Amino acid sequence: MGKIVLVTGAARPLGGRFVRRIQRDPQVDRVIAVDAVQPEHHLGGADFVRADIRQATIARVLAETGADTVVHMDITATALGSGSRATVKETNVIGTMQLLGACQKSPTVKRLVVKSSTNVYGSAPRDPAVFTETTPPKSLPSGGFAKDTVEAEGYVRGFARRRPDVAVCVLRFANILGPSADTPLASYFALPVLPTVFGYDPRLQFAHEDDVIEVLRIASHEPERGTLNSGTFNIAGDGVLLLSQCSRRLGRPTVPLLLPAVTWAGSLVRTLGMTDFSPEQIRLLTHGRVVDTTQMRETLGFKPKYTTAETFADFVLSRGPGLLPPEALAGAVDRIAALPVAGGGKPPTQSAN
Repeated sequence: MGKIVLVTGAARPLGGRFVRRIQRDPQVDRVIAVDAVQPEHHLGGADFVRADIRQATIARVLAETGADTVVHMDITATALGSGSRATVKETNVIGTMQLLGACQKSPTVKRLVVKSSTNVYGSAPRDPAVFTETTPPKSLPSGGFAKDTVEAEGYVRGFARRRPDVAVCVLRFANILGPSADTPLASYFALPVLPTVFGYDPRLQFAHEDDVIEVLRIASHEPERGTLNSGTFNIAGDGVLLLSQCSRRLGRPTVPLLLPAVTWAGSLVRTLGMTDFSPEQIRLLTHGRVVDTTQMRETLGFKPKYTTAETFADFVLSRGPGLLPPEALAGAVDRIAALPVAGGGKPPTQSAN
């Protein structure tokens, strides 16, 4: 008998891609795709079960299918369709609780993979230059998707203590980008003009959606010799990009604003439905975030195909040209940066953190 894999969040594009990919693995006999809504994309030969993980019915689905591997991809920052932020929070937190409760009762579940986020580290002015998996955040996220993720991971750790016989793998992804990425940061980069926080040039990391699918697939299987497919792992492409570099490569001008003005602008674009410019995203665009991926390489045995810069380049190609040619914008920014400030002297150095 091959593996029976149950995947939550199958109605989302990324979840659908993973469902189609994992069923091609020779070790997998059957894939059960679960979501509360009918997917608009095809799922290959997977069995789709319409079930809300916030409800106790997910326990019946696990019992009836006999799944031995659960890949939880329904922890997300964005609503699906006309869903609200409250619905997203309930799915992230209550849904994770219900799913873990079902896994705890299931005698067949032997492996759990959770799609998490580096948002659990937050973004604060006194953050370390690089976060490892064991680095505690300077201040816990106070709301939004980041707080959801912290709570969900707490429940996952509790489950791992109660079911030590189950291999639990938590993958903390950096900001996911790619041609079909549907994330708050992708929506931000789609704005014609990018509001930024005056005096800050944050460092950013990205994970390509193709690498996301591949590392989820690797984590879903028993480990190869010399690797360990359980534990918590930061997942990101090599290198970092400054926000100013991102704007140049997009060909989109930035508008530096004082922090209160950025907060106001964020509320405006959120009200207009242009993007989810949440407080946690404003903190990211102020202080940035960089994580160490040594454990991803040495322990999990995964090497991303795309660097951070290559991930962003692929994202840029899929979005088309911006308002300004990237070369002209880069030249203009460089010339402005070289100007002395009023009264003489050198221009102030922006923070890269």
